[in-house]
Amino acid sequence: MKLLLINPETPSTFWSFKNALKFVSKKSSEPPLGLLTVAAMLPEHWQVKLIDMNVRPLKNDDLSWADMVFLTGMNIQRTSFQNVLSRCQALGVKTVAGGPMVTTEHQTFRDIDHMILNEAEETLPLFLKDLQAGCARPVYSSTRFPSLHRTPLPRWDLLEKKKYASMSVQYSRGCPFNCEFCSITLLNGRKPRTKDTGQFLDELNSLYRIGWRGPVFIVDDNLIGHKNQLKNELLPELIQWSEEKKYPFRFTAEVSMNLADDPVLIRMLVQAGFEHVFIGIETPNHESLAECGKSQNLNRDMTMSVRTLQKQGLRVSGGFIVGFDHDPPSIFDRQIQFIRNSAIVTAMVGILNAPSGTKLFQRMQSENRLLGVMSGDNMDGSTNFKPKMHPEKLNEGYKKILTTIYAPGEYFIRVKSMIKDFHPFPKMKPIITFNDMKALFKSIWVLGIREKGKRFYWKLFLYSLFTCPEKFPLAITLAIYGFHFRKITEQL
Repeated sequence: MKLLLINPETPSTFWSFKNALKFVSKKSSEPPLGLLTVAAMLPEHWQVKLIDMNVRPLKNDDLSWADMVFLTGMNIQRTSFQNVLSRCQALGVKTVAGGPMVTTEHQTFRDIDHMILNEAEETLPLFLKDLQAGCARPVYSSTRFPSLHRTPLPRWDLLEKKKYASMSVQYSRGCPFNCEFCSITLLNGRKPRTKDTGQFLDELNSLYRIGWRGPVFIVDDNLIGHKNQLKNELLPELIQWSEEKKYPFRFTAEVSMNLADDPVLIRMLVQAGFEHVFIGIETPNHESLAECGKSQNLNRDMTMSVRTLQKQGLRVSGGFIVGFDHDPPSIFDRQIQFIRNSAIVTAMVGILNAPSGTKLFQRMQSENRLLGVMSGDNMDGSTNFKPKMHPEKLNEGYKKILTTIYAPGEYFIRVKSMIKDFHPFPKMKPIITFNDMKALFKSIWVLGIREKGKRFYWKLFLYSLFTCPEKFPLAITLAIYGFHFRKITEQL
């Protein structure tokens, strides 16, 4: 069997960082970890190739070579996903598809030969067995959440790793919270399942052996979903591993706001090599938090929680949403003020959408407010249901937030505020590469000479270089991020 794994192209969005990647001569921010893991579950005697359309184009010769195509995809990749399916049909290549979009919307796809839904550890072996017997079915699904102890090491050998800005690994799946708009519990359940410590360290060692050094994104839905196991089992071993290897990786993870309540866990994460966390903050409006079931963000000073994390060495990126039923007209100014006061530099602000199958999707359906499926682009200004706020006011307010928080003056002031607060772990010295030096000179040319807001760039440049030189690389990185965010805002 000749098998071609395909990751569809992701358009230029907030998280694609395409405008920033050009500064460091990279093609994609992270690899398709799901496909790399699936590849490791396939029969050893199969010939397997990977095409990530974010780093190289898919050619008809690639498709003609294959006996079968394995295709994944998220909502944001829908256009590219459909295009690949059409090309496979035209060439008579069999298709097998899975991933979050196909799992939640499999009824809408009619051109796929075989659909492997839910988690591959559970459903892929059933398909492979039937394929061997010549009786493969159109759809394979399961209601069970498999143990991650069955998950193999990803096939890093299939990657063009030099084209990626970071690598990805996974420790757990699932989240104990149940936010109305979130599809995580639908896909992965509310009871977090973890790999054992040795298994996870084997993954890190495999990355270390192929020569990777630098950013590593732990893609878990909520890394601290199983706090006790994290504190008592993984982190003590990971701290020792990172110290012995002299901190080769800089970890990023998604966490919930209750991390700020646990100083011991914060300290252990920093000592293990974590320097960046993403938190779904959503809104400063308590009625809207209650509406969507975001209990972990209620009854707390979220600004203080964010500042606490940044002072302890964890830079915070935040997700924000407008368009809740309980949002008042003042919500747009309140969002701007919160982002400013908390010094969150990377603030992803989107209009509320209802992912297929979620509690919000079902509620909108029952209230006859559903308009279709969501685009998957967190920042295209669209929504797939009828909001209670007048659509024009919602769109105007949304654009006001983005044009305000990513205006050069506002953005660079926020970066400086965060830099002042942020205290990096002393043992984690910056890893400076040749690409980083190229990025510095490109930033001087683009941001310091060509851009209209160049005076703000130079203020940050000089402040960080002479006041806190250990944070200078971070300051330049965030300046480059700002360029990307401004471009995304201009697209909107």
